[in-house]
Amino acid sequence: MNLNPTDIIEKAYLYWAGSGDGDFNVTLNSTAITPDRTFAYSRFFDTVEFTYFSAFKDITTLVQSTGNGTYTLSDLDISAFEELHLQRRTNFAGWAIIIIYKNDNLPLNQINIYDGLEGVPDELAITLDNLNVIDNLNSKVGFLAWEGDTLLATEEFRINGDLLSNTLNPSTNVFNGTNSFTGNTTLYNMDLDVYDIQDYIAIGDTSAKISLTSFQDFVMINTVVTKLNSQLPDATVTIDAVNKACDSRTIVVNYTVANLNCTGPLPAETPISIYINGQLIEITETTAAIPVDGYATGQVTLVLPDSVPDTFEILFVVDDKGDGTGVVYEMVETNNTFSVSETLGTSPTFNPLANLVSCNEGFTQATFDFSAYETSVKTDPENSVGFYESLEDAMNGSNPIFNTHNYTANVTPKEIFVRIDNENCYATTSFLLTSRNCPPTVYNYISANNDTRNDTFTIAGLQNIFLDYKVEIYNRWGKLVWTGNQNTANWDGYIKEGLGTKNAPDGTYFYILYLNDPDYPEPMSGYLYLVH
Repeated sequence: MNLNPTDIIEKAYLYWAGSGDGDFNVTLNSTAITPDRTFAYSRFFDTVEFTYFSAFKDITTLVQSTGNGTYTLSDLDISAFEELHLQRRTNFAGWAIIIIYKNDNLPLNQINIYDGLEGVPDELAITLDNLNVIDNLNSKVGFLAWEGDTLLATEEFRINGDLLSNTLNPSTNVFNGTNSFTGNTTLYNMDLDVYDIQDYIAIGDTSAKISLTSFQDFVMINTVVTKLNSQLPDATVTIDAVNKACDSRTIVVNYTVANLNCTGPLPAETPISIYINGQLIEITETTAAIPVDGYATGQVTLVLPDSVPDTFEILFVVDDKGDGTGVVYEMVETNNTFSVSETLGTSPTFNPLANLVSCNEGFTQATFDFSAYETSVKTDPENSVGFYESLEDAMNGSNPIFNTHNYTANVTPKEIFVRIDNENCYATTSFLLTSRNCPPTVYNYISANNDTRNDTFTIAGLQNIFLDYKVEIYNRWGKLVWTGNQNTANWDGYIKEGLGTKNAPDGTYFYILYLNDPDYPEPMSGYLYLVH
């Protein structure tokens, strides 16, 4: 191999063939080779079966790393069938490498490779599809054939009915053991030939028919290669995102149509068919031509029929009119689909939650325990539950309340929002935290000796809760000795009203507590004992 430094190898394909059932373990430059694909052909002569084989291997990586130099194939053994085939003079073995290379100085070409193993005992016709001839200048067709002989006059190679020939290959003896690349005329049992066909195809052709005849000699065609100055797109499609709303059968699909690894633009209005579980739902199309190596994004809104289950498959097929056929000839016709499995979201159900009431701790502050609501709100034990102080936090799933056992609401009433999540959706509910003024607790013993213990008349659950309360204290003879409210300190044993200012004597006193609260219309009363 002797490529120019600017030639970049894109693909390299090894073919080997021979008489018999096949040898599929060969060596190329000390590398063991086993085929990616194999071909077989057989024919009978006087009731005796003669078999032939061919094999294919993609050796692109090997050739790219080896580069220019000598390639040697070894260990190709047909000896077990040599004696049989010698009877018909069809004992042979051979190999060839077909290389596709790129050079930016070359015109834009379309290379098609067709392979198989077909015999030409009399006549063989092959239709070459997937062509797109936009310029027939310098178009060529070549073939790899086996078991040809020289000095025959009954062989022809035609394209679209026109007879082909060149300097090495007479029009009546095309399978004559020649190599058009090296000029070799003694290749023996093998042909590597290339023909100019620019005069035999027309701009706009999408296929060509080649026909081969060999009425005197047995010939097999292994590979046909066409080179056309041509442009073909290659449309592919991907589903980028499927946006679904819970409890809705409307979905919005974002998708991308690309035109990569190709030689021509993808036309505008290329159809895109959309299937749900194999059922055609809608057909859309590209809005503008997509250049080589370009792409275009799109969005489509689909309303799923009621017959579609909650879990379904979305299939996008580009270049599909909805019946499995397309309108664009492409480089590759088998990469036009993309599918994803999706599940519609249904919001979780939940149990209603009762409002909670707790004692006012002052200025409507109260403490609550709603930890049990994490379980009681769920109808499905697999769901997850979170508590939040605002609906916005609940919808975003942010800033959850962690202390549900001993939660302090600084001001009541306060609404607590609950988010219930299943695998796909969420629902929200709420409950109200309110406080009430619980009955105060009277501590009726005063030891007014400034030892910091029981120095004043204390009523727990009163201050900052019953904001309009009034306390009156009387001595045993019914004389009012002290009056207090929200704005006064607790009674510390001093008489300040009606009797001057002095220490009240030790003894029993009586109090009347007016809460001035609708829940407590009657005053509370009782006795207290004072000592110094």
